[in-house]
Amino acid sequence: MSEETAPKETFAGVFSIQKTIKIGAGTTSRRVAQNSFFYVSENANGELVMQALGPNGTPVGTKTVISREDLLKNYMPEPAMYQQAVLPKLREVQVAVARGEKFRKRGETFTAEFEYGKALAIDEENVRANFGIGLCYLSRGDTAKADEVFKKVVDLEAAFEPEHKHLFNEFGINLRKSKMHDQALEYYRKALALSPGDEHLHYNAARAAFEKADHKAAAAHLAKALELNPGFAEARTFLDHLRKKGLA
Repeated sequence: MSEETAPKETFAGVFSIQKTIKIGAGTTSRRVAQNSFFYVSENANGELVMQALGPNGTPVGTKTVISREDLLKNYMPEPAMYQQAVLPKLREVQVAVARGEKFRKRGETFTAEFEYGKALAIDEENVRANFGIGLCYLSRGDTAKADEVFKKVVDLEAAFEPEHKHLFNEFGINLRKSKMHDQALEYYRKALALSPGDEHLHYNAARAAFEKADHKAAAAHLAKALELNPGFAEARTFLDHLRKKGLA
């Protein structure tokens, strides 16, 4: 394979920045240097995305896009920390999540839950592990635990990113099928706040609203879906059904 056809490797590494902070007050105050560490990786658009490193050595919190110029000018690379501490943890999480997904697809939900739990013990914000363990709970009807996962997921903006679309859709549909209609609607509200132009989100929200007997909300979501995509046949059929029944 030539250099021209070889797949491009995405960038990832750990960087630090040193800030001086004031401790104490009055005559006992003093200034100390404090290092903050960040995980920086390249996303699908070729942008560099920065996240703080948590105590377990995995990225946590909000992702922030940073320019290469800003990164090289203001941050210090920490290759030893990346290779010795962060990368092994990330790989451990990836392996546990992959095993969890394999067992879940086989229907072995208890074993899958164990693997997802191992991943979450290292990285509690891991999107795939949270979705996976939530789907395990939903598949066996444990709505109390599924609700705990739901509350965590709706606070993770990364959960609604395009790379997680498949699991995101599966989780929302299973919330509705488990008759967790309020949770499903809140879930879709959060998703629509981040992706207001997605007609399929409006369609799924309409189904959840319909099953909750909120026909007005269902019709509104279907109308919006058709406004975004006039050729959306399923949404047209659904809205026509509501009108024929006098529900819209």
